[in-house]
Parts: sequence; structure tokens; C-alpha cells
Amino acid sequence: MSNDLNDCKFIGRLGQDPEIKHMPNGNAVANFSIAVGESWKGQDGQKQERTEWVNCSAFGKLAEIIGEYLKKGKQVFISGKMKTDKYQAQDGTDRYSTKIVVRDMQMLGGREDGQQPQQAQ
Repeated sequence: MSNDLNDCKFIGRLGQDPEIKHMPNGNAVANFSIAVGESWKGQDGQKQERTEWVNCSAFGKLAEIIGEYLKKGKQVFISGKMKTDKYQAQDGTDRYSTKIVVRDMQMLGGREDGQQPQQAQ
């Protein structure tokens, strides 16, 4: 497994403001989702589009920065690793949830209210 790679990169827009929580040790956790789209021409020559929602989590100082600067609709570049969590539903069946654990984030798009674009790691 030493030759394996778990590295994901996305550019998308936040679907809602990030949810910020704090762990018992005081470290911040930011949970948010981004919409990433793709478009192509179908067999009939018409433009087709699809949107996928990518769930993301960030921790520590990066989570604090995300909570302060990112808002619904903001375009961001994120990179991180994919992680799948297993849990049990109320009916006892196993369910799975996949998210990206964010390592790097860069705000994209124009400046708002005179803020400088910022890169966080």
C-alpha cells in the first residue's frame, strides 16, 4: 500500500455557510459541502449539466479560518483526503458517509468588502 495515493482536489461553491463546532479539547471542526459541476454535449448535441455535492470537514486553525471567511455561494479550491465513516441507521442497517478531510483551502473569485484572497493550510 505504500504506492497508494489518497488525494482529492475540487473547485466548487459552498451550498450553505459552514457549520463550526468545537471538540472537547477545544479544537474547531468545520463541516460544509461544495457543489461541483460538469457539463458536456449529449448525443443530440445539447448541453448537459450535472452537479455533485462534496461533503467536507476541516480541523484546527483551518476550520477557524473557514468559519470566519467562507459563506454560502463562495467559490473555493480545496484539497485533502477521502474518508468514509460507517454508522448504524435507526433500523439497524449499516450506512456509510464519505467526506473530504480538507488539508488546504484557497478562496477563489473576486474580493468582497476589500478582503484580500487568502490561502490556508
